[in-house]
Amino acid sequence: MSRGILTELGSGLKVATRALPQAQSLSVGIWVNAGARDERDSETGIAHMLEHMAFKGTKRRSARDIATEVENVGGYMNAHTSREETAYYLRLLPEYLDMGIDILADILTEPAMPDEEIERERGVIIQEIGQSLDTPDDIVFDMFAKASYGSHTLGRPILGSVESVSGFSRANLQGFMSRHYGAGQMLVTGSGAVDHDDFVRRVETRLAALETAEHATRRAPEWLGGRHVETRDLEQTHLVIGLPSFGAQDDRRYALMLLSTLFGGGMSSRLFQEVREKRGLCYSIFSFASMYSDSGHFGIYAGTSAAQANEMLSVTASQLADLAAGVGAEELDRAKAQLRASLVMARESVAGCGDSLARQIMMFGEPQDDAEILERIIGVGADEVSTVAADLIAGGQPVITAIGPEAGIMSNEELAGIFAGRA
Repeated sequence: MSRGILTELGSGLKVATRALPQAQSLSVGIWVNAGARDERDSETGIAHMLEHMAFKGTKRRSARDIATEVENVGGYMNAHTSREETAYYLRLLPEYLDMGIDILADILTEPAMPDEEIERERGVIIQEIGQSLDTPDDIVFDMFAKASYGSHTLGRPILGSVESVSGFSRANLQGFMSRHYGAGQMLVTGSGAVDHDDFVRRVETRLAALETAEHATRRAPEWLGGRHVETRDLEQTHLVIGLPSFGAQDDRRYALMLLSTLFGGGMSSRLFQEVREKRGLCYSIFSFASMYSDSGHFGIYAGTSAAQANEMLSVTASQLADLAAGVGAEELDRAKAQLRASLVMARESVAGCGDSLARQIMMFGEPQDDAEILERIIGVGADEVSTVAADLIAGGQPVITAIGPEAGIMSNEELAGIFAGRA
């Protein structure tokens, strides 16, 4: 596995590649260091709406022109918005690289944003919001974010609300874009069948005139340890519980990744075996670790019956308390094997390479060496994992969010006591 190469142009625009010698296709993307977290109070959902507008036409191309130009050569295009980034990317054959760079540059420097497309996409997003509200295992995560961070931008839904999306104008969209879509806030990546020097030359030729943009200034969140339980006529109760954690640059991140994997990362995990297989308390259960640039959280999702919700919470919390007391060598080795395999398999994908390269640079400022990452994962000791589990438990009041039939969900304080081994 090779390490990516990064070049910074005079404008501040970063260009990075990761070649895969065996690849016969490539992925090219432009990543913006701005997402839902960087919205102003009046802009909730605007980063996501701007992503939706990306392929809706430029001064030189209509929305149909963009779609047909890409698909006429067998390409694939997409975009996504997260809390701290927005990404636009294409999968292409190597001979169409210039076209791919030109389309991405075009949509991000000269978007037309015609009124009819804004209105059409506004309707699409409102439908998307409605769909999420009708999907309890989606909406419970938005409830979790709000209970964790309140009015902070990390506590708001990425999609925004019907009210906020209904009010966005072209001027609002252009305002967010002008603040964040500039050379110093953007990264162009190429992965697969690419040559670094050639790729840099092509990008510089097309984006030499790209202006700068202000650096995103982010306010650190405060963990609230809140609670949101909503009664709804459903077959299952959907729950997300969580504890405050740390950011992606913390040296403990590898121990946290291993903890999440062995605790709730697969069919052999503690949660799957104890909660589902042994006790039959749920169908779906997993843990997750979300690490942002300056903070993070560790959480567990489960879908269960109202009658079994508290038992499921009790067993889950007891299992984390048990891990804080000690981690078994066999389960740790299994988690290391899972993470290693996941990393290696992702690097065999052109798109996976491009995604990981971009996220490494956005978070750490430079590409990371896969061999070093694997070495760090392999080197994590059982005591480090158990210490992270103990730190999570001692770090703050747990959040509880649930949606479903009336279940009499235990209090946050009771859950905290079980986490701490007091029950």
